Amino acid sequence: MYRTAASRVRALKGRTGYRGLARYASTSAIATKSSSGGLFGWLTGEKSSSLPPLDFPLKDVVLPPPLPDYVEPGKTKITTLPNGLKVASEPSANPAASIGLYVDCGSIHETPASYGATHLLERMAFKSTTNRSHLRIVREVEAIGGNVTASVSREHMSYTYDALKSYVPQMVELLIDCVRNPAFLDWEVSEQVHKVNAEISELSKNPQHLLLEAIHSTGYSGPYANALLASESALGSLNSTVLEEFVSENYTAPRMVLAASGVDHDKLLEYAEPLLSDLPKVSRPSEPKPIYTGGDFRRQGDAGMTHFALAFELPGGWVKEKDAITLTVLQMLMGGGGSFSAGGPGKGMYSRLYLRVLNEHPQIQAFSAFSSIYNHTGLFGIQATTGSDFAIHAIDVAVKELIAVATPGEVDQVQLNRAKQSTKSAILMNLESRMVASEDIGKQILTYGERKPVEHFLKAVDEVTAQDLAKIAQKLLSSPLTMASYGDVLHLPSYDAVSSRFHSK
Repeated sequence: MYRTAASRVRALKGRTGYRGLARYASTSAIATKSSSGGLFGWLTGEKSSSLPPLDFPLKDVVLPPPLPDYVEPGKTKITTLPNGLKVASEPSANPAASIGLYVDCGSIHETPASYGATHLLERMAFKSTTNRSHLRIVREVEAIGGNVTASVSREHMSYTYDALKSYVPQMVELLIDCVRNPAFLDWEVSEQVHKVNAEISELSKNPQHLLLEAIHSTGYSGPYANALLASESALGSLNSTVLEEFVSENYTAPRMVLAASGVDHDKLLEYAEPLLSDLPKVSRPSEPKPIYTGGDFRRQGDAGMTHFALAFELPGGWVKEKDAITLTVLQMLMGGGGSFSAGGPGKGMYSRLYLRVLNEHPQIQAFSAFSSIYNHTGLFGIQATTGSDFAIHAIDVAVKELIAVATPGEVDQVQLNRAKQSTKSAILMNLESRMVASEDIGKQILTYGERKPVEHFLKAVDEVTAQDLAKIAQKLLSSPLTMASYGDVLHLPSYDAVSSRFHSK
């Protein structure tokens, strides 16, 4: 086979007089006039047709103007309706738009008669209204290729709709109808109660979720101790009447913001004002006050593994913006994660907890800093997973790392700069999402009464110093300890023993 192919090549070369070889010897000027034709052309000596250079303009093709080097971000416009409801938007060159209705209402606003209502309301979002069936809502959303979501936090309810800009009128009308006019049909409520019950059972097996909820329910007394998820005992008393009363009491105009990203403000007002102007103007109730006490939570689980979290309070929350920003940088600085980097080699490897803990102690499976920041309070701490035989040592390591960042001079400038750059990168990446941008508009207005530009927060991050980190860490450690553990907890040190480690330094 090889000999046959070789003889054919020699024969071809003989007929062509080695024109292929001569072609390789051509000058660059000649070479630009004709193409070698590739391997087939070298074998046969045939010439291919000449191609114009890549920068040659094509006939009847108009090139768009180049994009400018800098595009000024759109300004957020805010209009307050006579009833106190705020409508806010910012323009965007994106062909799609995201619209959200945000309510200053979360699990901290629940009473003993309505425990779990916000969790169930999240599941009841975009179900039947007094004007539409659930099937019709689904078909209307699918018809325009839209996406609707709802979420609940301890302080806010969020309803969002994402679709192309050309459908903004339909988006606004459907979104407001679903929030303002829920039917709360008995059979739909009953169906969602069963689903919530299944969700609770599933999440009860998730140690990370269990510890985060336990940190709140143990560390706080009063409204902030309310569970983000409904409890099985509370589900039995939840029904359509409870949901109707909760919505009527809390979904009032002064506590709502309609926010949009990628929508002209005047158009948004034109569509939304007739649908929202008749909402009742009711004075805002006094905000629930966070009462932090600290405490100890332990739940025995399967032997062999221990999960624990150590947390402290930062008073003030987002209202004390500088402290909240510093706490965010501190979390990024400490970092951490799992012993196996699922995101690929190098993920998180430069954070303090990765370098100083996960690289040094193979017995620890996960070790990371966490924070939960609210309007007037916040929690910060370390959450870890380890084998039960190493749990006592892992707690000692967590105590050591928290004390270290509270010690002046322990954080060098290289670590600080990395943490600040990572924080700014996370802020900017999140705001690239339309839905995150509209949520940022709505929640900032609910918290501050205005939307502060992203440059304001980037500048605040740049101004954080190592001394600021040490002071925040010292303020954290001066508050009572909240300790939560799950799994094999029989041999863990007592709460008082762990707490004394912090306050003896």
